[in-house]
Amino acid sequence: MNFARRKSIIWDFAVTDLKIRYRKSILGFLWTILEPLLFLSVLYVVFTNVFENKIEYFALYLLLGIIMWNMLVRGTQMGMNGIISRSGLLTKIYIPTSIPGISSTLTALIMFTFEMTVFGVFLVAFQFIPPYTIIIFPLIVILETILIVGLNLPLSVINVRVRDIQFIWNIVLHAGFFLHPVFYKMEILPKEIQNILQFSPMVKILNFAHDAVLYGKLPTVQDSLIAIIGTLFVLGLGYLVFRKFSSRIMEEI
Repeated sequence: MNFARRKSIIWDFAVTDLKIRYRKSILGFLWTILEPLLFLSVLYVVFTNVFENKIEYFALYLLLGIIMWNMLVRGTQMGMNGIISRSGLLTKIYIPTSIPGISSTLTALIMFTFEMTVFGVFLVAFQFIPPYTIIIFPLIVILETILIVGLNLPLSVINVRVRDIQFIWNIVLHAGFFLHPVFYKMEILPKEIQNILQFSPMVKILNFAHDAVLYGKLPTVQDSLIAIIGTLFVLGLGYLVFRKFSSRIMEEI
């Protein structure tokens, strides 16, 4: 299957996932804006009124962190079930088993774009003008996109053979939410935990996003290398696991 054909299938799968998500709803695709707007508004009210904090621009810090984390959660949860949800099609037509995981990442990226549109509304509401460093934000998003693909490849094939992985991964995501700087800064954690989490690509991605969009800070060369190497390591390891388990995956569906 040539690249153009694969690209077309990936896009079709991604759009189909969005259509299925809002199928039979009265407002349809309008929910792509309303859902994150209402969700982020509730989070803003809860966190800014219940939790004391000293983070500058905390409301925007929180909202951006939630959006970045949501992309990871949506992308991996959909990607993990990508092969299973399309098992009927995959057994009838030859489609590379890597495509569902990649298309799920694209779906998450599309939904992320809608949420960032809502984030723009909050920027206007708070009369906040982002610093020039926001120009590197697309690169940060690309890095997270690669990370999600690297996670989806192994998760999608392992989940076919061992369904327990979806429950384990959901626990990992819930724990990760509180262990990553989504609504706090890493400095509040014990030094020992910071030393471990500093090698998490997602920690770097969240820090890069907050610094670039809100505080006018560019990532250091060292942090950039850790994030890039860590992400590529996840992608490479994920691909190796995918290759190992995908050879006979059609027999398991």
